[in-house]
Amino acid sequence: MLRRHRARQVINYVNLSTPLGVMIALIGGATVRRGEDGLLYAHGYRLRFPVAGAFTVGNVVLTAHPDGHLTGALLRHESRHATQYAFCVGLPMLPLYALAVALSWALCGHPAAWNVFERLADLDDGGYPRQPSRWRRGTLE
Repeated sequence: MLRRHRARQVINYVNLSTPLGVMIALIGGATVRRGEDGLLYAHGYRLRFPVAGAFTVGNVVLTAHPDGHLTGALLRHESRHATQYAFCVGLPMLPLYALAVALSWALCGHPAAWNVFERLADLDDGGYPRQPSRWRRGTLE
């Protein structure tokens, strides 16, 4: 494991975001296993919130899909979110992310297109659309 991934793993454990992610995975009925780069994969998540193909809490990447779904671009996207938890000192990431969703929704009507966290994690890798802001829509047609 690279030193930066090990540092992220330790930071997200100490800041309690990874333990919270494991608890959410267990409550959601997911099966947790070790993944690459210090991440934990939680497959079979059964709760309907949040509505996403995958989401990350600390170093835990959760998905309703079966084992093998977390690969390639999606995994890189979720790995970047794990790094964001470390930079946000863990649990403050949750209200900051909620604020970013609200701002994105206000700017363009989509929760991810103008969300700073999703943009930094790469919208394309996460499967999100690039949408113009509400005030630019008329000029782009």
